[in-house]
Amino acid sequence: MTKTLKRSVIAMMLSASAAALAIAEEQKAPAGAASESARVSKPHWAWQPAYQPFAPNVQNKDWSRSSFDAFVLSKIEARGLTPSPDADRAIFIRRATLDAWGLIPTPEEVAAFENDKSPDAYEKLIDRLLASPRYGERQARFWLDLARYADSTGFQNDNTRPNMFRYRDYVIKAFNDDKSYAQFIREQIAGDEIAPGDQDVLVATGFLAGYPDNSNSRDLVQRKYQITTDMVDTVGQAILGTTVGCARCHNHKTDKFTQKDYYSLQAFFANTAFDEKVPARKGEVEAEFQKEQAVYNEATKAIRARQKEIIDSVREAALKYHKERYLTDSRDSIFKPKDQWNAMDRWVNHRLVAVTDDTALAGFLRYAADDKTAPEHSEEIVKKAEEYQKLTQELRKFQTLRSNKGSLNYTAATELGHSDAPPTHILFVGNHEKPLDEVQPAFPEGMTTEAPDIKPTATSSGRRTALADWLVSEKNPLTARVFVNRVWNQYFGKGIVGTVSDFGKAGDKPTNQELLDHLAFTFVKDGWSVKKLHRSILLSATYRQSSDYREDVAKADPENKLLAVFPRKRLEAEEIRDSILVASGKLNEKIGGPSVFPPVPTNFAGGGNFNQDPAWTVSKDPNDYTRRSLYIFTRRSLPYPLLETFDMANAQQIHSKRDVTTTPLQALTLYNSELVFQWSQALAGRVIEEAGDNEAAQLDRLYLVLFGRKPSEPEVKALHAFLDQHQKTIAEKAENGKLSIAVPVTTKAHFVDPLRASAFVDLVHTVVNSNDFVYRF
Repeated sequence: MTKTLKRSVIAMMLSASAAALAIAEEQKAPAGAASESARVSKPHWAWQPAYQPFAPNVQNKDWSRSSFDAFVLSKIEARGLTPSPDADRAIFIRRATLDAWGLIPTPEEVAAFENDKSPDAYEKLIDRLLASPRYGERQARFWLDLARYADSTGFQNDNTRPNMFRYRDYVIKAFNDDKSYAQFIREQIAGDEIAPGDQDVLVATGFLAGYPDNSNSRDLVQRKYQITTDMVDTVGQAILGTTVGCARCHNHKTDKFTQKDYYSLQAFFANTAFDEKVPARKGEVEAEFQKEQAVYNEATKAIRARQKEIIDSVREAALKYHKERYLTDSRDSIFKPKDQWNAMDRWVNHRLVAVTDDTALAGFLRYAADDKTAPEHSEEIVKKAEEYQKLTQELRKFQTLRSNKGSLNYTAATELGHSDAPPTHILFVGNHEKPLDEVQPAFPEGMTTEAPDIKPTATSSGRRTALADWLVSEKNPLTARVFVNRVWNQYFGKGIVGTVSDFGKAGDKPTNQELLDHLAFTFVKDGWSVKKLHRSILLSATYRQSSDYREDVAKADPENKLLAVFPRKRLEAEEIRDSILVASGKLNEKIGGPSVFPPVPTNFAGGGNFNQDPAWTVSKDPNDYTRRSLYIFTRRSLPYPLLETFDMANAQQIHSKRDVTTTPLQALTLYNSELVFQWSQALAGRVIEEAGDNEAAQLDRLYLVLFGRKPSEPEVKALHAFLDQHQKTIAEKAENGKLSIAVPVTTKAHFVDPLRASAFVDLVHTVVNSNDFVYRF
């Protein structure tokens, strides 16, 4: 343990001891002795220091396997209940693999665990899961939900953000490397200040840069305010678990956040801009992008050159027209001489350059050609506008040649080389055109009296570093509490605080505050190690319990808040798709890289040929079609259909917790999806190859692949009955001249009876649609 960490832990213990002593003294005092003012001023429970509570006394002292189990058990025993017995090993490894990796285990992995009689069999399993790169992919998905990750900007244009995959890959690597959560937060908030020039850290600021963005906005001052608002709200919800955003227009109705608090937090980001064109290190991805893009560039060279000639002939007038279309307060900065720019002027003009290209300047041609009253209107300008439009249409024909895999740049936060920041004002009802008092960077007064330690540099204000340091300091109890609660929610389906992004008075109270504080305190003591936290949960007696229904628990604890039974859980969208790919043997396990475009239904977003649509240009490499769902391009206006049906995260906003809906569309999607059926054909072929011609062995293998177990006797009877009946149905269709069969996809097996083989494909497809597959138990 480092000296700094030791000091942090000691400080937390001292604060906790002082708080505990004060509570004890208050309890000793006569009734009414405590002053009303003291009770009113007592901080909300979530804002009080985390402490290490004493482990409770329990009757079943041999049950615990992790340090927190006793806290769970004490609540169970207090209700006169007992924990559930351990789940059998096949169920446990499927559960743990899905939770840690987001994928089902292989039959061989299940068998190895079932046959491992060593006393540390569970430890070896969990350590293997946590050591795999798949762990980082799974954990990244949860964080990317909070970071409102997308590969496009949203709004009406929904422009592609070709650099954002680098932020996604940073998150994956951070979890796989077990980067300290404290450092993880610091890099995402202030990577450009703490490690200037280091691409591996700078890309972390993609956390801030993921805001939905309207490049067509004509009020750049308002746009700055909206972007800063998004950053503050994201930090508030994702890291602090607060609804601080409610204080943007008025003092918070329930929590002690004032408008001054809100805009004081905004002041930390007042000088923050983003550079989307920082040259990236040349590697395999960049080389491939350059190679593909060179083909497009060569094929369109003449068209693009002529377009540039047309724009160059009117560039000065077009740029003036483009600038004049911005609103008054934006124009005040845009037309100001550069040597007179202040911090706000720098931000506005940086933004102007970022959203201005020749396509934007072409708007002048349309205006001058269409508006006959315009002073620039002429026969010549009409001809130029018409030619430019024809060239644009011609250029679209080459869309399939254009690379949609990556870029040569990365996106990073920047303070534009200056340390002075634009002023931040409290805004009347949140209206940026009605500024009130100016405020300086400060932490919420209801949480702390600490002043930020801001150390400007020659090129940056230092404000975000000060904020980041406070977020992960021992004086801020929320960050650790909120994160461990999110991890608990991941494994048990509901957080100790059910409202995982609202630890305020309007949010849920913790079902077991001592458990939450123990987890938070231990998390910090262990150096903010995320893997240690996951390991303690995965190896706990609480996590190992069976999910079998118990009447006594259902009556005493219908919401299962006590966790006397392990909670069943519907798989998330990505788990369903990825596990089908694993089962079929199709999953491409490549890690990282640019987002991919698998095929989509022909009626996607109203139909059209998406091989020629820039909104969804299907990847050229078929291997991309079976990448993990994490790598599918996230276009805000066009979510990938199969994932959207099963409640994927909404990338338009901070997504704190996945919805779990049950709709007919979900069953219809799995049943009618051409992709799912193709994967079922592949799975049928795999089963036949691995099990041979014996039908009983095939059914056993199918269940081992999908569920990690063999079918029960009643299931076997039902499966055989399905095959017999379905084979007759297919044969009857053949007699009516409507024979159309789909056989297992395999190069090795020979089908003695194609009709039986086709029935087996439909059986596989049906079993993939079962609850046993889309739930983990």
